[in-house]
Amino acid sequence: MKKVQVEEVRSLHSRRNFLKISGITLAGAGLVMAGCSSDDDKGSNPDSNQLPGVRDGVFDLGGGDLGVLTYAYALEQLEADFYTRVVNSNTFGSTFSAEEQAVLADLYRHEVIHREFFKAAISGVITSQDQLLPSLEFDYGSLSFSSRSQVLATAKTLEDTGVAAYNGAGRYITTPDYLVLAGKIVSIEARHASAIRSLINPGSADFAGDDVVTSSNGLGQAVKPSGIISAVSALDIIQTPFTAQFLP
Repeated sequence: MKKVQVEEVRSLHSRRNFLKISGITLAGAGLVMAGCSSDDDKGSNPDSNQLPGVRDGVFDLGGGDLGVLTYAYALEQLEADFYTRVVNSNTFGSTFSAEEQAVLADLYRHEVIHREFFKAAISGVITSQDQLLPSLEFDYGSLSFSSRSQVLATAKTLEDTGVAAYNGAGRYITTPDYLVLAGKIVSIEARHASAIRSLINPGSADFAGDDVVTSSNGLGQAVKPSGIISAVSALDIIQTPFTAQFLP
């Protein structure tokens, strides 16, 4: 029994170290994006009729590369908000072990970086702040942040959904720089998903389960934006309405 526990602790330390490295890598990517010329990026913007913005009183994510970035920004707002509530819960220290707290705190920091990264990237190419998706409101209903099983189950759903979302949206990105950066982010999200699955079921093969890695080609699942938006809407967590008329 002691040997198994030691191996699990080593695994958590190793995974946490890798997550920390991943976060540093993304922070560097964010600086690269912030330094991009907006003139160079404007060529990837959609037709003016498809720009993000309010339509009939509701914000629409828009189309083209900017629409995909705004779509990713919405998802990152959700993940950042969730982990912010997790680590700031009054029972965080008593609900999770020290190593679990360290992993969840790393994920929290990463998701905040992701959220701010997309906000900065979008702000650098839009011509009006009205084209920036506002801060979304969230309600987790009966979810208890004092319940380890409920928190980890929700984290698993959000991380798996995030990976499938990036994989599915990549084909619709036309600007090479955006595609490379999206690829970096999805690799980090996949590690998040793996870490959460390992916390739920240590020492198992769940970190790359058949439900998220297809048996036909060994790749992660890919779901187009409309499918992800429907799945996220079904969770009834996002309370701010928005539409996605120009995304596939």
